Amino acid sequence: MTHLSVEMLAADAAEPITTAGHAQLGIAVLAGIAVIVLLITKFKLHAFLALIIGSLVLGAVAGAPLDKTITSFSAGLGTTVAGTGVLIALGAVLGRLLADSGGADQIVDTILAKASRKAMPWAMVLIAGIVGLPIFFEVGIVLLIPVVLLVAKRGNFSLMRIGIPALAGLSVMHGLIPPHPGPLVAIDAVGANLGVTLALGVVVAIPTMIIAGPVFSRYAARWVDIQPPENLVPERTSDDLEKRPGFGITVATVLLPVVMMLAKALVDIVVDNPEHTVQRVFDVVGSPLIALLTAVLVAMFTLGRAAGFTRGRIATTVEKSLGPIAGVLLIVGAGGGFKQTLVDAGVGQMILDISKGWNISTLLLAWLIAVTIRLATGSATVATISAAGLVAPLAAEMSTPHAALLVLAIGSGSLFFSHVNDAGFWLVKEYFGMNVGQTLKTWSVMETLISVVGIVCVLLLSLVL
Repeated sequence: MTHLSVEMLAADAAEPITTAGHAQLGIAVLAGIAVIVLLITKFKLHAFLALIIGSLVLGAVAGAPLDKTITSFSAGLGTTVAGTGVLIALGAVLGRLLADSGGADQIVDTILAKASRKAMPWAMVLIAGIVGLPIFFEVGIVLLIPVVLLVAKRGNFSLMRIGIPALAGLSVMHGLIPPHPGPLVAIDAVGANLGVTLALGVVVAIPTMIIAGPVFSRYAARWVDIQPPENLVPERTSDDLEKRPGFGITVATVLLPVVMMLAKALVDIVVDNPEHTVQRVFDVVGSPLIALLTAVLVAMFTLGRAAGFTRGRIATTVEKSLGPIAGVLLIVGAGGGFKQTLVDAGVGQMILDISKGWNISTLLLAWLIAVTIRLATGSATVATISAAGLVAPLAAEMSTPHAALLVLAIGSGSLFFSHVNDAGFWLVKEYFGMNVGQTLKTWSVMETLISVVGIVCVLLLSLVL
């Protein structure tokens, strides 16, 4: 089901916490989002606090009792953290083991050693895609910056020719592929199948990374022809290690949770019997929690022990990986609280009612909502969470593949045109030594390309599934 119709029924929902009409609810949504944007951009307030205040403003303007608004927010925060918090933590541990053991450097060095000068941008997008699979975007940038700068300097490349493919690979993984926080929350909100979403996400991600990465980098290098800034080449993460894990075992470890989750999706399709023993086994084996936990435990041996880490150092690495994600967990949780406040106020039902009879793709509508929130807040994760909450009722009658495509449409919209209210914008600007104008012409255009190509791929897939 890809289009809205008069006959579409709303998903079962609890009694709204307010009796406000559509106009008042619309104003409440705009007020809540405006407060969040203003607090984040103008007053530099942490997104966690901004989302709490924005949720309270939303409830107040919608005429909801304060106690019910607080209950809705708290329930949404708890549910979101319970559903995704452990997965985010496990992903952070896996990413830290990959970085500290030198496994990431091993992947990078092996691929670059085999790539010709002409193939270097393609090698960079491949590296970013593999490395970016289990780790957060910001961590991926920090991890790959030394490689990007070194390759550009030694090969006498324009920095954009090498940097844009790496950024594209990391950004696409962050926006579309679980176990990254945004896709995980969207999957939970719309009730999509994780394995199917992962499989379709890979299908969408490959052409998107190619077009926004190696292809676009040709033009970006002409528009902004800069060389690597000498003072920004940081030290490699594994120069102090006596040995590093091998290339094959490192890639196998990174891909292990992906394979386990895809295996579950495949068994679900082939067996299609929830009571069958094989399907029940794979329901456990391919669950995100077990898949990521298995990968982390395996990585302690294949990455940590292979690098000569003692048990104490492995324990320290795990401990250090959890601290930096506290802010991410709080923002994701508060985003879930804001989403639940939207839902409980009846905003999702309002969108469903207003959009009845529209001759517009549900997928395109979801993308447009995510684009709007992304432009306003600057946060891909906040855009994903909020948009997923708003369009969740539209997924009620969708097939499993189309529910997965809805998640990917939201994820694509959440990446649209990163600009000055996005922390990633400033991170890229500073690391690549660009001014604001140059960053807009390269990074911002690349993000827009990812978003547009992503939704086009999603819409094309919806025609054949």
